[in-house]
Amino acid sequence: MKAKIIIAIAGIALLAACKANTDRRFDSSEADTVSATQNALSVNDPNTKEKLVKTADMNFKVHDVQKTGDSIASLTAKLGGLVMHHQMQSEKENGRDIRISADSVRQISVYNKTADMTVRIPSEKLEDFMNQVSRMSILTVTRKMDIEDKSLDYISARMKAQNRKEWVEGQDKLKATANNYDATLAVKDNIVNEKVNNLKTDANVKYSVVVLSFFQNKTITKEIVTNDDPSAYRPPFFNRLLMSLSNGLDMFSEFLLVIANLWVLVLVGIAGWIGFKAYRKKYAVLKV
Repeated sequence: MKAKIIIAIAGIALLAACKANTDRRFDSSEADTVSATQNALSVNDPNTKEKLVKTADMNFKVHDVQKTGDSIASLTAKLGGLVMHHQMQSEKENGRDIRISADSVRQISVYNKTADMTVRIPSEKLEDFMNQVSRMSILTVTRKMDIEDKSLDYISARMKAQNRKEWVEGQDKLKATANNYDATLAVKDNIVNEKVNNLKTDANVKYSVVVLSFFQNKTITKEIVTNDDPSAYRPPFFNRLLMSLSNGLDMFSEFLLVIANLWVLVLVGIAGWIGFKAYRKKYAVLKV
């Protein structure tokens, strides 16, 4: 009986020892993972600090679109930024032409002037830039700023790139074959893509993208231009009447000249008409 009790106690002790070893092994593995993550998130590494990507956009009304665009471009350069896109357009909404003489027209046009700009501003100066642009406007329609935290994505990309690098180094030690060469090349390309994406993130963290759209009150322009309608260049009525009488006289003169050129035919016609009259008269006498 005592032997059975001793064997049972020994079995329990053995199971407890195995469980303790297993727990220690799992704890060690978890500790390694936590340690690697902490190293990746180390604040001492400038590449693993918070990756906050800021973007902003504004829509506002100004007194003069062109002057405001020039002011924003100057402000961007002053703050160390860069204008990525600048487009200004004047769209004609309405217009009217008023004739002031035979060859001149006064054009009255209504234009809607707008502009679009995309600038990159150092992130630490974004608020200052937005405030100064707001002071250029007479009415702010919308103003928005978004901040996206890319820290975890950045760390994930670095860790994946490191894992791929270790895998490639291991493959390089093996005998090269067509299969593992293609696989290694694909992994190397992925490493490059991850590094490029992180470089883009670094650039977006350093510089914020701001999209601006602004407009002004409708503009009315007045200018005198040359009349491009040929029908407007007709002479006055009395001048045209005199010209018509003169043209009629010329046409009658031409008609007489045509008759003069055809005098032989006229004589033949007259002779034929006289002969026809004589024939009818003679026929009438014989009939009686």
